[in-house]
Amino acid sequence: MKRRSFLMIAVASPGMVLLNGTGGTGVSGAALAQSDPLPSWNDTAAKQAILSFVQAVTTEGSPDFVTPSERVAVFDNDGTLWVESPIYTQLAFVIDRVKALAPDHPEWASTQPFQAVLENDLAALSAAGEEGLIELLMATHAGMTTEAFDAVVTGWIATARDGRFKRPYTELVYQPMLELLAYLRANGFESFIVSGGGIEFMRPWTEAVYGIPPQNVIGSSIRTELRMVDGKPVLMRLPQVDFIDDKAGKPVGINAHIGRRPIAAFGNSDGDYEMLEWVTTAEGRRLGMIVHHTDAAREYAYDRNSPVGRLDRGLDDAATRGWTVIDMQADWGRVFGFDG
Repeated sequence: MKRRSFLMIAVASPGMVLLNGTGGTGVSGAALAQSDPLPSWNDTAAKQAILSFVQAVTTEGSPDFVTPSERVAVFDNDGTLWVESPIYTQLAFVIDRVKALAPDHPEWASTQPFQAVLENDLAALSAAGEEGLIELLMATHAGMTTEAFDAVVTGWIATARDGRFKRPYTELVYQPMLELLAYLRANGFESFIVSGGGIEFMRPWTEAVYGIPPQNVIGSSIRTELRMVDGKPVLMRLPQVDFIDDKAGKPVGINAHIGRRPIAAFGNSDGDYEMLEWVTTAEGRRLGMIVHHTDAAREYAYDRNSPVGRLDRGLDDAATRGWTVIDMQADWGRVFGFDG
């Protein structure tokens, strides 16, 4: 039962980068001016695949030339742009929210799955399955206005710290991918996040961290409803699932939000398979890339049997599909902006 979506983020559990006051892409103008636009990438086949693709589609007169309006790239978020192991960041948010709200809900101390969260019992949390996770998500994500939820997420992301690295989650973004986003932007691409995570969980911080504005974020969602509160119209978040942006849902979400098939797609798990497949089987020059987590020392190593970011089918089919597998250990000279 492994779906990398905002409904399934919990079941799987048991730069200089961002916020730099400049609109935050994590890569300075000076870096773009260097002869090497991807300095954190080693000189391997993965880097050459990016450089040759961008050159081909941006050079006028090239048989692969693509007009700027059609230069669309899509990126998964968890495990592709930032860390997703050992648990998805949004699950960490859910856990913290349950604990913060618990004083107002004494019944949670003896009610599953809330009891599992409060007792840090990940085995019981996993056993709660999808139904239990939906209950947690509705309790922590619904019953408030969109503005109120935005404020909660903004406050949490500014103060929460990862257990291993002891840093804000927004510093656990991959420096090579920040450089890639900046390189594509400098070459007339428009990039979008296409994630199984919650759309309104990501939108408050993606522009500062990745340089991707909220309107370029596609994700899973719960339903909202326009209501009048104190004589003013507000959007209220309802305890109902609206859309799951995972697996076969990703091409659907891209079509609904963007209305154009991208020419480049980047993912890291089998949850991204259909997105990569849909993007790269269209006519013309296309680029599909998969981040393979192979670096336990600097980050994590996992793939086929992982409870998070499982990569099995994608590894098997990458070569025949023409997708480039990015070996994190071999292809990245740095993983994070704070690496030496």
